[in-house]
Parts: sequence; structure tokens; C-alpha cells
Amino acid sequence: MKRIAILGSTGSIGTQALEVIASNPRRLKATVLTCNSRVDVLRRQIDRFRPEAVAVGRAADAAELGREYPNINIFYGPEGIREAIDDVDCDVVLNAIVGIAGLGPTFEAVNKGGLTVALANKESLVTAGRIVMKAAEESGVPIIPVDSEHSAIFQCLAGNDENSIRRLILTASGGPFRTFSRERLESVGIDDALIHPNWKMGRKITIDSATMMNKAFEIIEAKWLYGTDAGSIEVVIHPQSIVHSLVEFGDGAIMAQLGHPDMKVPISYAFSGPKRWTTDVRSLDLIALRSLYFEEPSHEARRSLDLAYRVLHESEATGRDSGVIVLNSANEELVRLFLEGKIQFVDILDTLEYLIDGHEPTAVSTISEILQTDQEAREATRERLAN
Repeated sequence: MKRIAILGSTGSIGTQALEVIASNPRRLKATVLTCNSRVDVLRRQIDRFRPEAVAVGRAADAAELGREYPNINIFYGPEGIREAIDDVDCDVVLNAIVGIAGLGPTFEAVNKGGLTVALANKESLVTAGRIVMKAAEESGVPIIPVDSEHSAIFQCLAGNDENSIRRLILTASGGPFRTFSRERLESVGIDDALIHPNWKMGRKITIDSATMMNKAFEIIEAKWLYGTDAGSIEVVIHPQSIVHSLVEFGDGAIMAQLGHPDMKVPISYAFSGPKRWTTDVRSLDLIALRSLYFEEPSHEARRSLDLAYRVLHESEATGRDSGVIVLNSANEELVRLFLEGKIQFVDILDTLEYLIDGHEPTAVSTISEILQTDQEAREATRERLAN
């Protein structure tokens, strides 16, 4: 029986992880659940899964839950997640928190030791890959990727530790605007951007998929997860979302992981690997599929990818990582503003390019320095849009 802490249990990944746990009652137990503000959803999860500890964002919510569930330890606030994990023995911490808010919990779980971190919070490695991976190595904590693309690469690399890697090939659906010109993008709205052709995801990551920033961040993640350089990481457009990513080895052989686009597969593998448990994901009908096709990223898609390569090459050449933090933090702020209807879709990439063009990279060596750079990048983003 593996004891699972789910950070961000009320979000898209968190709820699907609980479905996986429900399908494996003799193998998995949800011992910790956390959310920020969706307490009504959390209540239903508590009633069904009976965790030992819960963490929420607000003290008032914690007090109310404490009255309703006197046998469960309730924590709250910035320290609540750490306290909940410390309070209960866990074998796996699944970090499904959205945004840089997930960085602190990842770092704390890695430093706690004695467990596995299943990572769905890409910002942890985008903003602090150098720091997090070093801490994981020192504490002996495995980091298992939950993103479908990085899980695919992780699965392809299983048993290939001694083999040289020529290329990591990330696939991208291209999102809802794969064939759109700049002129067409100027007229798209929030509802248009939230319709993904293949995946059901949260609002923020769906917008990142529409701008291709999601894939840009996966390039940066790949650097840290697999210890490769930016020049060995490529992106191809694969609108079918059947091939989730590929690895080319030194001898020219390419391995790929295929399947229907369903997050239960990477979530289940993060809990079970290297074993594979049965899921309810439907089988892939190759005859009905008939063919697989791939494309080069369009000019608009390359804008996002080029930003990732720029800041990553800068990081590799100088050891100064502030550029990746600025890219992530500014994007997070811009997506929020777009979803609030305060900016246009095209403003996201236009502003990111402006900010990266004007950024002078600096070295960051602590989580507090990363968070300070994050705040400065958000302020610079708002100032740019105000002018």
C-alpha cells in the first residue's frame, strides 16, 4: 500500500489522480489532500477518501473543516502543506499545484527525503531546475514526471541508463490555433483559447497550450530532468496527440510512447513504475488510426519555442538562470490578465518577447531569490502593459 499526498487535489491532475487511487484501493491510499480555495470540492474528496490530513489556503476554511471533520488534522496558510506532509507518513508526494506557488512544496518534499516526488508542477523545474535537481540528488529523492510528454520520455529511457541519447523529441498538438496567422490570432477570444482539440486540462495550462508556451516550458524541464543540453531537445507538431514523445539513441534507434490522450496513464505510471497497472484507458486501434503525421512548428509557434531556447542557452553559457524565471513569471501574469479579459491573446507573446529582449540575466542561488525575481518580473509585466 503506497501512501499518497496530493497537493492541489481539486484541480484537473489532482482529481484524475484520485480516480487512479479509487481504481487501486489495495495498492494506493490518499493520506494528504490540499487545495487553496475550492473547499466544496475538497469536502467531497474528504468524504470519499478519508485522508489523515488536509491543508487549505485560509484559516477560516480550516476552522470550518476542523469542526466538520474532528478526526482529520487540518492545516492552512503558506506553511500548511509542509505541516500536513510532516504530520503524515507519505510514500509519494504528487505536486499538482498550478504555477510558481508549487515551487516551495516541491523543494520541501525533495529535502524531506524518504519519499518519491511525482511532479506535475512544471514551474518547479522551469524556475529552479538547477536547485531542485541538486537537492534531489543530495537527498536521494526520485523525481517522476507526470506531464504526458515527459512521462513518455521517462518511460522510453527506462532500462537505457547506459545508452547515449542523441535527441529528445517532444510532441505538441499545436493547440487550437495551430494553423492561425498573426492576423487571425488578433481576433481570438478567451473561449476560443480554452477549447483544446485533444486534452481536457485546467484553464492556465490550456492557454499555455494555445500560445505554445507549455511546450516552451517542457523544453526547459527536459534540460533538468534528463541532464541533456538545449541543442539535443526538439519539438515537432503532432496534431493527433497519439505519440506523446520520443527518444533517439546514439545508434539512431528511436523509441516512442503511444496511446490515447489520457492523463491517467502518466499518473498511474508515476505511482506504479516500473510496473504497469491496468487502467480503464481504451486501447489504441492502429487500423482505425491508419496513419500518424507530424509537422514543423509554424512561425507563430516558433516564437514561444525560441524564447525557451534563448533563456536556456543563456543559462547553460553563463550559469545565470534569471531569464527562465522572468519568462515563467511574466507568462503566468499575462495568462491571468488574459483570462480576466484585460489584454488580448496576442499581447501574451508580444510582451514576453519585449521583456526577454530587455532582460539582463543574473545568477540566482536560493528559493527566496527566485521568488524575488518572480515578483519583479510580474511588476515589470504590469508596467509594460500600463504604458
